[in-house]
Amino acid sequence: MNDLVSIIMPSFNTEKYIGESIKSVLNQTYTNWELLIVDDCSTDDSENVIKKFLSDRRIKYFRLEKNSGAAYCRNMALRKARGRWIAFLDSDDLWISRKLEKQIQFMEENDYSFTCTDYRIQLNGQWLPYIYTSPDIITKRKLYNYCYFSTITVMYDQKKVGLVQIKNIRKNNDYALWLKVIEQAECYRMPECMSLYIKHDGSISSEKKWKLIKYHYILWHEACDKNIIFSILLTINNIVWGIIKKIKYRKYVKEKY
Repeated sequence: MNDLVSIIMPSFNTEKYIGESIKSVLNQTYTNWELLIVDDCSTDDSENVIKKFLSDRRIKYFRLEKNSGAAYCRNMALRKARGRWIAFLDSDDLWISRKLEKQIQFMEENDYSFTCTDYRIQLNGQWLPYIYTSPDIITKRKLYNYCYFSTITVMYDQKKVGLVQIKNIRKNNDYALWLKVIEQAECYRMPECMSLYIKHDGSISSEKKWKLIKYHYILWHEACDKNIIFSILLTINNIVWGIIKKIKYRKYVKEKY
């Protein structure tokens, strides 16, 4: 329980949110971490917000000269990561304070190399009345069906998985990353809500459904090198299992967060 955690945080024009995201890292009960922020050439005041936190030497800041996309940012941060454990937090999302501590404990006690937690969604300032879950074990086949977890819930052991790099696709690059990791280790669910997924108007996650379908096809065809027919079939499969996920893998909760 004392190995370094490398936290990967791409950022683009999130001046309104990134301060709270960084604070949720600073508030972690597990303190041996490095936060690698890669600013994708933001045009707002993100840089000045980030600089307020750089007195903490655990926070590393890299600013790109050209907007290159989240995949490029994650690849860059992963190459610089020194930690055994790799975790991901987007620059407008949050963690519960014991997230790192409890997830590492869960992984060490069970000898797991790849895990995810449950999560909750806030949409335009309102908490949705669900905790989103996943299968207890996500095999390669299940991950091909659908990406059951949010990026911010994931942690893997870099000693066992190794350096992961993905093709520079603009969307679904996190899914492409997990498809690489699943080749080395199955993913296990830690059944606790440790991650808070913040959606808002203008975020990538709020894009129109037809565009999201197109991005799934690009994932399979361009990032995973599948032929056209197989890419179409996998995209249709994603749509079907995405509907199943929304029905089966969520728990209703009455209380506000």
